[in-house]
Amino acid sequence: MSGGNEKVIELQGVDTYYGLSHILFGVSLEIQKGEIMCLLGRNGAGKTTTIRSIAGLTPPKSGHIYFLGEDIAKAPAHIIARKGIRTAFSDKRVFGDLTVRENLEIGRRNPTVEENVKAWDYDRIYDLFPVLKKYEKRWAKTLSGGEQQMLCVASALMGNPKLLLLDEPTTGLSPVVIETMGEHILTLKEENISILLAEQNVKFARALGNRCYIIDIGEIRYQGTFEELSKNEYVTRTYLAV
Repeated sequence: MSGGNEKVIELQGVDTYYGLSHILFGVSLEIQKGEIMCLLGRNGAGKTTTIRSIAGLTPPKSGHIYFLGEDIAKAPAHIIARKGIRTAFSDKRVFGDLTVRENLEIGRRNPTVEENVKAWDYDRIYDLFPVLKKYEKRWAKTLSGGEQQMLCVASALMGNPKLLLLDEPTTGLSPVVIETMGEHILTLKEENISILLAEQNVKFARALGNRCYIIDIGEIRYQGTFEELSKNEYVTRTYLAV
């Protein structure tokens, strides 16, 4: 873990609903500055809803979400994005009828002078994802699944995020592409970007993060290091089926 003990995001007792359906039950977690924190769980456990709650796409009915000390639980999604929280979803939400470069332009947010960071621009994105440079004039819908996933992450980076939310970035990808995606995420860690990585792929997550939370049926069932998790057969068998 890097960046000391500064909390970038902290959820306290978050309850989130889809209509009348209660999905998250008192979810509490925190991420330190520069940390890759992994949120593990099976399909339907509540990982995506947690991300949507943070991003303001499905605001919580109760509880608090503190981003750099400010409670953003009731803030609109576009305001949260402007504050520096960006999301890359597993279903590769790119604009298919726009080019790769146009997709990147849509995601752009220039950092303020106070942020004092090196901005993500086309050159930095293309250094990290060379394939996007190669295909920058192609329609996004013509890219492979893995390339679309990279474009989704790249578009989020163009927003110069202080917190990057990655929703199962390995879904539907080949082992080779998964390995490449892992290398990219580790590069982002070196940039001191705080990351919430929601994943079913425990092996992938373990290679990237130090700490993890496990969510099941909308409740946090475990928190600790991966080293501690590897010694807890009951938790892995009950909530991860590994």
